[in-house]
Amino acid sequence: MAAPLELVLSSDAAGQVANCSVWDPQTGAVLLTYRGGNSTPHSLALLGGQYLLGGQLGKNYINVWELQRKDQLQQKIVCPGPVTCLAASPSGLYLVAGIGESIYLWEVCTGNLLAILNSHYQDLTCLTFTDDSSHFVSGAKDSLVLVWNLFTVLQAEGSRGPEPRHMWTQHTLPITDVQCGSGGPQARVVTSSLDQTVKLWDIASGELLVSVLFDVRITSTTFDPAEYHLFCGGSDGSIFQVDLCAWPVQREKTFTAEQEKVFRGHRDQVTCLSVSLDGSMLVSGSHDETVCVWDIQSKQCLRTVNHRGPVTNAFIIPAPGNMLRADSKPNFPLPRFSKHFQGAEGSDGPESDGIILRLGKCQHGSDDTYQQRAGHLHQLLGESEGKNLSGLVEQLRARTAELEEELSMVRKINKDLFDFSASIITKP
Repeated sequence: MAAPLELVLSSDAAGQVANCSVWDPQTGAVLLTYRGGNSTPHSLALLGGQYLLGGQLGKNYINVWELQRKDQLQQKIVCPGPVTCLAASPSGLYLVAGIGESIYLWEVCTGNLLAILNSHYQDLTCLTFTDDSSHFVSGAKDSLVLVWNLFTVLQAEGSRGPEPRHMWTQHTLPITDVQCGSGGPQARVVTSSLDQTVKLWDIASGELLVSVLFDVRITSTTFDPAEYHLFCGGSDGSIFQVDLCAWPVQREKTFTAEQEKVFRGHRDQVTCLSVSLDGSMLVSGSHDETVCVWDIQSKQCLRTVNHRGPVTNAFIIPAPGNMLRADSKPNFPLPRFSKHFQGAEGSDGPESDGIILRLGKCQHGSDDTYQQRAGHLHQLLGESEGKNLSGLVEQLRARTAELEEELSMVRKINKDLFDFSASIITKP
């Protein structure tokens, strides 16, 4: 039997059998289970295709499993408070978590806490990254949706917190779901809220593109891969399909519950939605303790997978090549994640060996840049006219020696970086 191309990850609030199950959407057969605790809604994430992370329901830590060692909880990332939502960047370099009304951002390779963002006023409910990891989007109970530029967040000065790129305030009740489409900084974002609306936004311009009003509260939403349709899960168990290309195009519209646009089968609110890569299959999780697999064209339920409690997470992923291989090992170990900001030189513990790259402007001192030093030399040359040339020559020789010494130091650092990168890339 050929290995499946796509898998479904699902979890429920009870966690009696397992925290998370991995199963084949074509057959419903459970392939893997990860034991230990139970996961908060919107807090199950794959990290770099090597680890599975799940924010523990009501507790202040994140469970971590190696994808291959399914029956053994590997470690726990201790956090300052209960984790309400979690997202890992597609690049595998950064991890963000909603803890109360704050967003915590960690660097995966070092475990350093890089930023704490406090622009929300109530607890976070959902976090997601764009497909190129350049931005992430947060939603909270305060009805705000914030778009964050990752580079801006990383370069913000310690004395002044970074500002979000966009602040979307058109929702009036808590945000229930946020999903990003394709295109990185040009992507579209769909948000759902208890105010019975789903809104479509453009990251590049920050504009509201479409707002759809329903007659029930919307508790989850997602795109199809082509972004022709929105799928919106309601508090009554219905799933609504919205055609984004319907003519005439309207910025504000009310959904009409035509039979061919509604998936019916759940008996309680829909908590999560996900569409397969080919756009033919929809997976939905609900508080009725089931995950359903739907054929989108016919709106028929192909199969139902029962759980032991309300479903908190369910989504489709491309099958990682190492997930079903018991002898496979992660390519990198996870460090100990910090609960506090690290110093300018990084962690002072024994685990901080290695090279840490900090891109952007230097904030560690007031040393002149090379451009400023060149300008200073030019100023010396201009002021030297009519003065003793021998004294000027001595000054220039001394400055030249200093620059040559700095250049040799930069070359040494460059060589060390090259050797370090080569050893990582060529590591068997």
